[in-house]
Amino acid sequence: MRRAITGVVGALLATGASVGAPGIASAAPTVSIKAMIVPIPGFPKTGDRLGAGAAVETQVTISGTEYGGFPPPLIGVNVFLPKGTLLHPAGFPTCPVSTLEPAGQGPMACPKGSRAGPVGRVDGEVAFGSTIVPEEGTLESFYAPGGGLEFFTYGRKPVVIEVISTAHYVNAGGLYSHELIAEVPLVETVPGAQDASVTSISVKVGSAIKENGKTIYYGRVPTRCPSGGFPAKAELTFGGLGGLTQTTVTKTLKVPCPPR
Repeated sequence: MRRAITGVVGALLATGASVGAPGIASAAPTVSIKAMIVPIPGFPKTGDRLGAGAAVETQVTISGTEYGGFPPPLIGVNVFLPKGTLLHPAGFPTCPVSTLEPAGQGPMACPKGSRAGPVGRVDGEVAFGSTIVPEEGTLESFYAPGGGLEFFTYGRKPVVIEVISTAHYVNAGGLYSHELIAEVPLVETVPGAQDASVTSISVKVGSAIKENGKTIYYGRVPTRCPSGGFPAKAELTFGGLGGLTQTTVTKTLKVPCPPR
């Protein structure tokens, strides 16, 4: 499920590791999240409209010094969608995990229409010795068999890293309709080095296809918006490594109601 290849002599990389031996820290990483309802390119009357097909653009920023100078590795993300959100995964082509794995053909071999959105971005840091090196990576999303999602992260410098994260939906209650549960594998850069840590994620998920003259949207905005905006929630879990305790940071937010 993951592969790391040293690409530059002397540079260890990833999306976040640490310097030296991490000490025990009681504080949790600081997480900031922004989410927006946006149109689906090529499909008019989509986006920030009640009942319309739409995509969701999310930006996550993570900071902290718990893991030897920066945040511990991210190992899980749960996202709660507002009550009334409609998902329609049936009919969308899917990309098998085997295609994305190192032994597979790679993202370019995924079927047409299986992409869940445009290419996003992942940033982080890794350390080897006393040097912290930033890593830049791309994040590609695909529809998975069974209705879930797959995320393929490719770090390109200074170290080449390939990571596959899988996610599935379950029903949620109260203020929410669905919960997306994503598992993020630990990323080892080189033998003996600490695992990489994510510091920022930018991703847009949501698309549409035409089938027999009818447009099918993967997701639709609720037909009603509560006073104050659509409620949403995210839970980010960080690994308990190097003497740290596994920690989950919960962030709630309100996405503004569409303009009338």
